Amino acid sequence: MASSDVKPKSISRAKKWSEAIENLYRFQQAGYRDETEYRQVKQVSMVDRWPETGYVKKLQRRDNTFYYYNKQRECDDKEVHKVKIYAY
Repeated sequence: MASSDVKPKSISRAKKWSEAIENLYRFQQAGYRDETEYRQVKQVSMVDRWPETGYVKKLQRRDNTFYYYNKQRECDDKEVHKVKIYAY
């Protein structure tokens, strides 16, 4: 299977916040499933991250506008259940 054909096998919802959930939240806000899909669509090797926290710093949406994120947590506890976790 080609790397551009990677599809998720299953999906689940986040139950509690973690750093991984924070980054998934940021990718999904920008319209992507996760970092894997972002790299496939945008053909990039690295994602801009905050050096202090490791959180995603900047993402380019499909319409070529940018989302810029803060160094601190942005995914509130009330938003955690909306985050989808994809398994490949």
